[in-house]
Amino acid sequence: MSEYLPGLVWLVVLLAANAFFVGAEFAVISARRSQIEPRAAAGSRAARTTLWAMEHATLMLATSQLGITVCSLVILNVSEPAIHHLLEYPLGWTGLTPGAVTGIAFAVALLLVTFLHVVFGEMIPKNLAFSVPDRAALLLAPPLVFVSKLVRPVIWALNAVANGALRLFRVEPKDEAQSAYTIDEVATIVEESQREGTLVDDSGTLTAAFEFTEKTVADVEVPLADLVVLPQGATPRQVRQAVADSGYSRYVVEGADGAPRSYLHLKDVLDLTGPDALDRPIPADRLRDLPAVAADAELEDALARIRAEGAHVASVTGAGGTVTGMLFLEDIIEELIGEVQDAASA
Repeated sequence: MSEYLPGLVWLVVLLAANAFFVGAEFAVISARRSQIEPRAAAGSRAARTTLWAMEHATLMLATSQLGITVCSLVILNVSEPAIHHLLEYPLGWTGLTPGAVTGIAFAVALLLVTFLHVVFGEMIPKNLAFSVPDRAALLLAPPLVFVSKLVRPVIWALNAVANGALRLFRVEPKDEAQSAYTIDEVATIVEESQREGTLVDDSGTLTAAFEFTEKTVADVEVPLADLVVLPQGATPRQVRQAVADSGYSRYVVEGADGAPRSYLHLKDVLDLTGPDALDRPIPADRLRDLPAVAADAELEDALARIRAEGAHVASVTGAGGTVTGMLFLEDIIEELIGEVQDAASA
């Protein structure tokens, strides 16, 4: 039996090697950068190597496929003869012809090696890599990177041929594993997590954030008819009266043509006290400019514009540049987190 032992040893070694390449392949494409990057930032060498592997996914997959192919081809050649000859002894006692014994032994050996290869060399490592992808990547990616460097010329040639074939079909190859999600994919993940009970969104903030990306300025603007508007030349006393009547802190101010031209905050006139100051028109330098946003613009783009201008209010323009209403920063925030007390609408 000792003459067949090397074949059995090689069977175990090649199964383990095949399992390594399969596990590494699935781990690299399944691992999440969000879990690996903090470890790399903390100084983990394995994490840094794993990130490099994820950024060179095509190279890693080619290395894995080469390793799997070599193991699959060699495993039967080195292990089948040993199993075959081991089975010939008990089968010879059955009285079958030598040809029948050889055929049966070969068939049993082939089935046994195939079973071991599929289960232990393919399915188990694949399922393990899918179950714990981050841990599997940290464990398997570094040695896979080492192997890839040893066979780099072969991999480079095979990759060039494969990528060339893809480009013939107008498909641009990618080197980095995809680890980001679209907004629709994130929304689906959140929905599934809520249904499974692993995520709770009682406040509705997450759902509101997804809906926020689909809204336009027109969905949130306050029509001119609903605004508390101060006339041109308004005085601090009029501002105080408006605050007493409506309770708001920001007010749109009309221009000479009666259209909204600026706005002010209550704190802009708090220091204007005394009979003379209270009844004089508010100084022009106290009035704030109104940035303009289109009614059909996406709400998140309007938010970016308002923030860039350092404003809290923007005028909304419709077709032809006509002002149709106002967009308040508070109303945008309410779309994300719920009711915010303060506005300038009646």
